[in-house]
Amino acid sequence: MVTVLGRAPIVEPTPTPLPDTELLARLFRALGEASRLRILALLLAGGELHQAEIVRRLGLSQARVSEHLSCLVWCGFVASRVEGRRTYYRVADPSVVALTTMAEAFLERNEAAIACCRGIDTGGGRA
Repeated sequence: MVTVLGRAPIVEPTPTPLPDTELLARLFRALGEASRLRILALLLAGGELHQAEIVRRLGLSQARVSEHLSCLVWCGFVASRVEGRRTYYRVADPSVVALTTMAEAFLERNEAAIACCRGIDTGGGRA
């Protein structure tokens, strides 16, 4: 693996075959970061946004937003386009709307249980 400026890249040069359950877990881990979900919510509500607008609305550093956007773009949740010196982002796949809507409906029915689950934040252990 090649590092750039002391950091490992976010993607591997060639895909590694993984079982479906591991791929599904990776999908949920991609969405398992609150800032990435906030970015998706902004894009779902506002359509296409410039990166600086996302930074301004979230109050995060440009570097942090860029990392989250890279993950979301690479995983297929978000698409980007360049116009001059600006990069604009939008939700890439209409199923992202259905996915987030279903997750929110599930959360409404299970909010207390999810809020109490200690195993989620620790990466395992007793839930």
